Amino acid sequence: MSLGWKLAPRAILLPVIAAAILFIPAGSLRFWRGWAFLAAFFVPGLFAFVYFLRHDRELVERRMRSREPQTEQKRLMRVGFQLFIASFLLPGLDYRFGWSRRLVGSVPVWLTSISLVMVVCGFLFVWWVLKVNTYAGRTIEVEAGQKVISTGPYAWVRHPMYLGSLVVWTSAPLALGSWVAFPAFALLIPLYVLRLLNEEKVLLVELPGYPEYCSKTLYRLVPLLW
Repeated sequence: MSLGWKLAPRAILLPVIAAAILFIPAGSLRFWRGWAFLAAFFVPGLFAFVYFLRHDRELVERRMRSREPQTEQKRLMRVGFQLFIASFLLPGLDYRFGWSRRLVGSVPVWLTSISLVMVVCGFLFVWWVLKVNTYAGRTIEVEAGQKVISTGPYAWVRHPMYLGSLVVWTSAPLALGSWVAFPAFALLIPLYVLRLLNEEKVLLVELPGYPEYCSKTLYRLVPLLW
């Protein structure tokens, strides 16, 4: 079976699951921000999937691996999965019960629009990271022959994948029209920081040239900040 056919069920199932997480709590298919977010989330992802399937199949295979070898990373991923589910349930519940409208006021359409653009920009940034670094897998491990990448976004920060992902996740609550969901999504920031710090411990020991790269590229996640 070809790699594309292996991934086809995932490509179909993930949007269905995401739609269920958004619309079942909302209790209505008229939650237009949910449809807009799904489009901003999955359309760039589909194009990226097709691109890498044609141009870098090894990267696609690496991204399919989900068995994390690092014990600390396994714990962080379990917590992260639960936090993701809880965070994405909140906007639909907020739409149904009107928490944001009563507490703060509705999220303006212009702010939702900007947030949707930021979701797309975050995905495009992640696509750039993957294009530059074919070793950017889902798990924390160093492969034989792997080299330090210091070009493109890696010239700015040492973990640009996390930066792009956080742009997506911190834009998500306002893209979905929910003020009250923002704190839940913001909790992903310390989770990413913990994962990043653990990843650096592994790379400093196992990836040749990484200590030298760290001495030249000073910022881990946000340029000029940290």
